[in-house]
Amino acid sequence: MKLAILVFAMTLAVMSAPAQSVHTPEKGTPERKAILDTLRVPIERELKQQIVFVADTFNVSGTWAFVSGSLQGADGNAPDFSNTQYSEAMEAGAFDNNYFALLKRSSNKWKVVTYQIGCTDVCYLPWPEQYRAPKAIFPYVE
Repeated sequence: MKLAILVFAMTLAVMSAPAQSVHTPEKGTPERKAILDTLRVPIERELKQQIVFVADTFNVSGTWAFVSGSLQGADGNAPDFSNTQYSEAMEAGAFDNNYFALLKRSSNKWKVVTYQIGCTDVCYLPWPEQYRAPKAIFPYVE
């Protein structure tokens, strides 16, 4: 009986807790810069070139951020993927010039939880459950 009351109380507390709002950091703000600079490190390391992010979706809620869009090289053109792990997928037509990233802030510092490049489907679909991230930051979830 005590367990049932505890479960009920916890459920009620979770349901009555206010949902955190979702916002998009404006261009030029320190928050946006911190998130993109954090994401830039692993992506530039992987692609071995400077990257500019074109963000189509940029959602932040509490300590979570979801960012997606397309990638550009420093010259404004698409990055050169020919010397990357994505070259074969590009040649096969199974690659889109996009990125999807999930970040989490801890101790006032953003950290990349996961990211994907070149998805031809909704590769972030399992992320809310897999990483316990709020569904509200994702543009589409089942």
